Amino acid sequence: MTAAIDELLRILDLEKLEHNLYRGRSPQVEWQRVFGGQTIAQALVAAQRTVEPDRFVHSLHGYFMRPGDIKVPIIYEVDRIRDGGSFTTRRVLAIQHGQAIFSLEASFQVDEKGLEHQFALPDDVPPPEGLKTQRQLLETADRVPEAVRRFWARERPLELRPVNLQHYESRDKLPPRQNVWIRLAGPVPDDRALQSVLLAYLSDMTLLDTSTFAHGRGLFDPDIQAASLDHSMWFHRPHSLDGWLLYAQDSPSSSGSRGFSRGTLYARDGTLIASMAQEGLIRLKR
Repeated sequence: MTAAIDELLRILDLEKLEHNLYRGRSPQVEWQRVFGGQTIAQALVAAQRTVEPDRFVHSLHGYFMRPGDIKVPIIYEVDRIRDGGSFTTRRVLAIQHGQAIFSLEASFQVDEKGLEHQFALPDDVPPPEGLKTQRQLLETADRVPEAVRRFWARERPLELRPVNLQHYESRDKLPPRQNVWIRLAGPVPDDRALQSVLLAYLSDMTLLDTSTFAHGRGLFDPDIQAASLDHSMWFHRPHSLDGWLLYAQDSPSSSGSRGFSRGTLYARDGTLIASMAQEGLIRLKR
């Protein structure tokens, strides 16, 4: 297990303070705010701690309200909304400096048999082995701030290999779609609840970027103010996360200084694991 994965698992192992009350911390890195995927994942951990172990998350919906401060812990308060015969619902509020920074609602279900179908893996996607990593692409890309380069140069728990390279190499207006191969940089424990949490963590990677492609822009442009506003996720099938996943993304619309993106995560064998949707702030600074 790499040191980065080990550190991520420690960050996701929340401290219990009291009934329905948990505390999480952030990695101490040179970054201005808490990574959104971390907040989603930690809130899901807090919710899971109050749910029977035979019930697994099938959907979550979250709103980002304030940027998280990496220097202080985050308190997660769980509201046990409902425990039904098949479904369980939880609401989680993430708090820093006495104010809410994020809210999550998640629904859990016992495993049931039923009708099944799925969209197929996108056609003509090259395998990840011959592609450059996102770190390599950012090292040579224009208009990437030095702080971002340093942040990506450190050891990370995830490895990303984008299929579409044009937006790293130019500022042409491009179709708002991309495919990204992604995998965890070490083995994952055989724990279905933890695997769902790790999926939630990585689901926030590169999704908002896709909404800038149609405009020939990038999230790191100095005149762009970008931040996630909300995030939804549906967990279709369990997976061990023991290899490459394909994150297929598109952005149907941007308007009102907001970009909307969708994503689907596939296993290497074509199994559809999860779907995501996110709206984020894409504001032009004056």
